[in-house]
Amino acid sequence: MPSISSRQLRHRRLRKKVVGNRERPRLSIHFSGKHITAQVIDDTLGVTLASVHTTEEKFSKEASVRPNIATSIKVGTLIAERGLSKNIKKVVFDRGGFNYHGKVKALADAARAGGFEF
Repeated sequence: MPSISSRQLRHRRLRKKVVGNRERPRLSIHFSGKHITAQVIDDTLGVTLASVHTTEEKFSKEASVRPNIATSIKVGTLIAERGLSKNIKKVVFDRGGFNYHGKVKALADAARAGGFEF
């Protein structure tokens, strides 16, 4: 049996309760060693409605794109802009098993400031 990290276990537990639907899609985030991903997902249809990834052209122009708090704030505001352009205001926050502090909290606060409600 493959070993599962504690983050993956927390994410499995979290996903039992956090489900996105048409009225409140799921704002899912992921942090790797080099990049940040944020997606707004409708789980009933299995469709990604909006997404932001630090490998996009907007971020590739910047010299210092790292998965830190400053980049998290930029990703949070950008995902909120893209979601609001598709008339998405209320979302369910899926922290991906990551602890809610630092980068995760910064991204969530920036998305709230950008117009998302969760």
